[in-house]
Amino acid sequence: MADLPYFRRLARYNRWANRRLYSACAELSPADWAAPRAGFFPSLQKTLNHILVGDRVWLSRFEQVELVHRRLDELPYPEFSALRPAREAEDERIVTYTETLDPDRLDSDLRYRNMAGEAQLTPLRWAIAHFFNHQAHHRGQAHAMLSGTRLTPPSLDMIMFLREELPAA
Repeated sequence: MADLPYFRRLARYNRWANRRLYSACAELSPADWAAPRAGFFPSLQKTLNHILVGDRVWLSRFEQVELVHRRLDELPYPEFSALRPAREAEDERIVTYTETLDPDRLDSDLRYRNMAGEAQLTPLRWAIAHFFNHQAHHRGQAHAMLSGTRLTPPSLDMIMFLREELPAA
């Protein structure tokens, strides 16, 4: 199973991919940003807010701090200009969390309540893996939505990130 250096790299990849996606979304008009589109959260506005809310929910569980959100479909930042700095701050929080996480803690269990209030027990290692998978899943949906605009979506392939991050062989 994944170790801490892997999760740390995923945190940096997440920040990189979000910066690229948000740079593209910054080119959209407010109407295009909020326009209905095919997806589980049916607009770029709703999808990107959901990713942020989901990240905050999971990080509150990991850090064992009070949860500020009550629903996964909350729209805390309807305006892109407010969402973007919130996303950047959350990405830094994620990087910091992975950089400061005690490696021994990965082998512990995470006890938390899901959004329905039901008690859950999940190995922390698997919860963190889900956390990064959830981001990629919905970021892919946002990428597809962006394809339906006049803009060309940026590449979010991890290999592109790795080529930038890793020294040439």
